[in-house]
Amino acid sequence: MKAKRIKRLVAEKKVKKQTRKLIYKRAESYHKEYRQMYRSEIRLSRMARKANNYYVPAEPRLAFVIRIRGINGVSPKVRKVLQLLRLRQIFNGVFVKLNKASINMLRIAEPYIAWGYPNLKSVRELIYKRGFGKIKHQRIALTDNSLIEKQLGRFGIICIEDLIHEVYTVGKNFKMANNFLWPFKLSSPRGGMNKKTTHFVEGGDAGNREDQINRMIRCMN
Repeated sequence: MKAKRIKRLVAEKKVKKQTRKLIYKRAESYHKEYRQMYRSEIRLSRMARKANNYYVPAEPRLAFVIRIRGINGVSPKVRKVLQLLRLRQIFNGVFVKLNKASINMLRIAEPYIAWGYPNLKSVRELIYKRGFGKIKHQRIALTDNSLIEKQLGRFGIICIEDLIHEVYTVGKNFKMANNFLWPFKLSSPRGGMNKKTTHFVEGGDAGNREDQINRMIRCMN
């Protein structure tokens, strides 16, 4: 019995070592990929400027949505949209894949939400600091890569860096990765809000704030 147990422990240790190596290689390749994406954006904008032209970046595919108002006086349609977005509490945040349907949903709920396009730093900080997984309908902190592998291993997502990559690049398994993540419970923003009943373009807080959402995430994370 003891020999069997020792044999099993040695085998497990070997598997863990191989997995660690694989995770390190993947993280390295993702770092290269992000760097290339960043460099190519700069290169294309420089080339356009050189030719006295304008460079228009690709349409963003990922949004981060934060609920900024409570439940008082919410119409049934807006309540349903917030429910579909999994924003049941104030200062809850979720990632959303942008397409025609999701943009229309965001427009319906616009007075109750703040949203924008998160950068890599924001995605990484949110998942590392406030990332919780939905495991057997329970909110479990992502303290170990084995938790992620157990739930998302069949989709090729075995560690937290895979999860960040899938969300940030809006990969083919984005839906599974995003559904695995529990909605982020954020703190109330440091320094308070301007005016949550007014749109961002009018000096308030609601609606689309594009890349300015990153500043809001920093205040709430």
